Amino acid sequence: QVQLVESGGGLVQPGESLNLSCAASGRAFSFYTMGWYRQAPGKQRERVALILSDGITSYADSVKGRFTISRDNSKNTVYLQLNSLKPEDTAVYYCVAFQVGLTTNSWWGQGTQVTVSS
Repeated sequence: QVQLVESGGGLVQPGESLNLSCAASGRAFSFYTMGWYRQAPGKQRERVALILSDGITSYADSVKGRFTISRDNSKNTVYLQLNSLKPEDTAVYYCVAFQVGLTTNSWWGQGTQVTVSS
């Protein structure tokens, strides 16, 4: 079982930045694929960014060039830097850990609210 705790959300104006953090429990963090998803009111949850255990990253088209995912295996932490925020980025952001093998296990954090409004 992996516990994930997100932090760093808040209320910002358009064009501003936020840095989200997600701290994970356990000793196998470096082997996990980590990701950030988000869910806006009335919309389906969508994948924002992923980072593999080897550091390879991928992003949703809507955030490419604005968001950056990174990880620090020594701290069991994954980050999401959000720059040039837009009102449409408003959502609850969730951290997720994937353990990929013969079967795939996943664990989700409780979410952190990001609100972009003038």
